[in-house]
Amino acid sequence: MIYRDYGKTGKKVSLLGFGGMRFQHIDDHDECARMMVRAAEGGVNYFDTAPDYFGVKSETVFGKGFAELRRRRLPYFAATKTFKTKAADIRREIEAQLKRLDIGAIDFYHVWCITSLDNWASRKRDGILDTFRKLKEEGLIKHICVSSHLIGDEIETLLMEGVFEGVLFGYSAYNFKTREKAFNAVRAKRLGAVVMNPLGGGIIPQHPELFAWTQRPGENPVEAGLRFLWDHGDISVTLVGFRSGEDIECALKAMEGYKPRTEAELEDAKSRSTSSFEGICTGCAYCDECPQEIPIPQYMDAYNQKLLKKEGDAAMKERLGMHWTIPASGAGKCVACGLCEGACTQHIPIIERLEYIARAG
Repeated sequence: MIYRDYGKTGKKVSLLGFGGMRFQHIDDHDECARMMVRAAEGGVNYFDTAPDYFGVKSETVFGKGFAELRRRRLPYFAATKTFKTKAADIRREIEAQLKRLDIGAIDFYHVWCITSLDNWASRKRDGILDTFRKLKEEGLIKHICVSSHLIGDEIETLLMEGVFEGVLFGYSAYNFKTREKAFNAVRAKRLGAVVMNPLGGGIIPQHPELFAWTQRPGENPVEAGLRFLWDHGDISVTLVGFRSGEDIECALKAMEGYKPRTEAELEDAKSRSTSSFEGICTGCAYCDECPQEIPIPQYMDAYNQKLLKKEGDAAMKERLGMHWTIPASGAGKCVACGLCEGACTQHIPIIERLEYIARAG
């Protein structure tokens, strides 16, 4: 296992992390705890969950797993989140979380799911930072972190505020261009950087032809997708949502055979990505200057789900509602001025896709 610094906290975290949102048999607590033990035996020490993963079942399972890790004297860090913003609500939530997790303090506690800078401003007005600082003073949390779905300049703006010690965000061979600017702030503020959805929510192994540029001889799509991220020296942890013990063995095997690219080799691989993504929005955000203030990159990302997933329109709508929290009808504000299509380096029919999204809503 490779261990990296979690920013300037002094913590050494495993480059491969355990994500708790995809257990195949969440009601079999013994099986889930065994999975955590196996991962820890393989060197994983970063375990991430949330209060709404399978309801509260994921945190409950983690509590059983952490107890077993302590019994076996296997080290671990606990990471979870809250979507609450007001002091009393956060206090009630964290007290319940500590009980479910069966621990005295949460190592990495996240302001959960920042989807816009306005959303972040609203949470600050509710006093969330003061509450988090108070929890840290009391020893209930050790590090103040954030989970973000922002892209482009916005995620850099959020992180440059300097109020967080670490960040969790989506980053993979599928969408890396949308969030590369986050690493400017990660370096400037010396933040821990944890990335989620490393296989693009299953898109990468399901469409290996699109991601052949990540693969080196002898690598399968999963190994290539993970190793592409491990080549990024600024990433502290790559979270994998393990469904089963088989998934854990696969990820550990990828780590055992990992040979890092040089920085030049990594940049060369990235440069070859565009030709593989014909018709797929890669999220460069050059189109994000809409006079109607339509969040075009987010809508195009949702349309990608229609193209790449067998659920088609259903996957697109889920992406809009659950990930971006924007209505399909908002795409209907397009006046077909053409500025976005003129800026698009991939020549995607953005106007046509916005029309489709609006009708589908």
